[in-house]
Amino acid sequence: MSTVTAHVPAPPRTDRRTLVLGVMCLAVVMVVAGVSMLANSLTEIASDLGASQSNQQWIVDAYALTLAAFLLPAGALGDRYGRRGALLVGLALFGGAAAMSAFAASSNQLIGYRAVMGIGAALIMPGTLSTITSIFPPEERAKAVGIWAGFAGAGGTLGILISGALLEGFYWGSTFFVVAGLAAFLFVAVVLVVPATRSSERVAFDPVGSVLSAVGIGALVLGIIEGPERGWTDPLTLGALVGGVVLLTAFILAELRVREPMLDPRLFRNHGFSTGSASLFLQFFAMFGFFFVSLQFLQLVLGYSAFTAALALTPMAVLMIPISVVAGTLSERYGHKLIGGLGLAVSALGFLAFATLDPGSGYLQFFAASMVIGVGAPLAMTPATNAIVASLPLEKQGVASAVNDTARELGAAFGVAVLGSAFNVGYRNEIGEHLNGIPAAAADGAREAPAIALQVAGRLENGSAFAGFARDAFTTGMRYALFVGAALLVIGAAFVWLRGDSRIEAQAEDELDESLGEIELATDAA
Repeated sequence: MSTVTAHVPAPPRTDRRTLVLGVMCLAVVMVVAGVSMLANSLTEIASDLGASQSNQQWIVDAYALTLAAFLLPAGALGDRYGRRGALLVGLALFGGAAAMSAFAASSNQLIGYRAVMGIGAALIMPGTLSTITSIFPPEERAKAVGIWAGFAGAGGTLGILISGALLEGFYWGSTFFVVAGLAAFLFVAVVLVVPATRSSERVAFDPVGSVLSAVGIGALVLGIIEGPERGWTDPLTLGALVGGVVLLTAFILAELRVREPMLDPRLFRNHGFSTGSASLFLQFFAMFGFFFVSLQFLQLVLGYSAFTAALALTPMAVLMIPISVVAGTLSERYGHKLIGGLGLAVSALGFLAFATLDPGSGYLQFFAASMVIGVGAPLAMTPATNAIVASLPLEKQGVASAVNDTARELGAAFGVAVLGSAFNVGYRNEIGEHLNGIPAAAADGAREAPAIALQVAGRLENGSAFAGFARDAFTTGMRYALFVGAALLVIGAAFVWLRGDSRIEAQAEDELDESLGEIELATDAA
């Protein structure tokens, strides 16, 4: 293999670009699915490894924590040393840790392996988007980003669906084996197909910014994770949240003084960068809150199995992919302000439609509401991602991609925590009125979670009546969460309409076109 370096290289041929896009989309699905793939198997893992409730939480959250914490430094490293190299290292870490996870002998071991998977994912995820924006010419870039965004949005549902299918016939480790095999396949595909791209300009390493951002975001996510479990006034929760805010404030101040910052805070003055980041944060805030309540609604209220519940969400996930492609083209023509704001508003309508569901509703009503969200989410998501990556030149696409991904991860973490808390308030207020005469221990369990309430109902003489009360209480809590999500989506839509650009800024487009002619591509001589 030889290295070809040209000052103004031609992008890879169309067929090669299509292959690269397919590999990058498959990689981002794998990373996003890594968050959701344990939803079906936690009960089996807990039984096999003797995992406590706290351990189960951390088996899921260790991945999300390290992924969110390392995204910005990983994106900057890709810009400096090469995005293909970052992808390969990330895939090796991700796949190796996934394979080891299948053999974990204790919950602590599994938590550790999941944390390593998160670090690998942080190296992979920015590289997928920044590689796409680096190799596609301007006239094809929005469509390519739209396809990427569609697969990224559908990845969570696909993770639940695939893991549920595997668990129908195999043990919980089978999910990790499949993920490890996929990572190995992608490693080979990246070596054979993906060109090595990096900044044509020297990108300085910012150790202070890297440490402050990683520890600050990690502390903030830790506080968000622990808040619903320990309580928002618990010393660990408060310490993590305050520490995260302090460290991120220090990060901003440090970046303002450094000559070559990893992420210049002044970039948020750019309308596309700020509205895109805020839009993605609010979208994922609302969407992960939606997944939190919709899966439970399907299982606890409609009585679906975990696999059938994932299958019921699949039409929405499938719809998101073609809508994302169309949204990319529309956002180029009409701008983030119109298309992105419309997408947020349509999503809010979908949330309100979903809030009308009750225990008497059937799947048809659920399907209709989820389809509205399935249209609105990609209409908002793709223009927001395009606005972020179009705001930075190609030598900073790793950082732009990392900001895009960090907004998603922080939004998801906040959404599950805050909307989950809103759900708990509504549910507990409602179920509390029906706990008189029930043994104290059973009443405490029923107050904690709807699933426990239904278990308690199975042991009571008037169990069917109490089960009905529990399902009514669930829908009350669901409405609390959905109304909060809908309100935030409306606020996001107003923000994008007021501050967003009517089109992608011409200056940003010119910077991208100029950078495309300067980027350094290392490819096979062929």
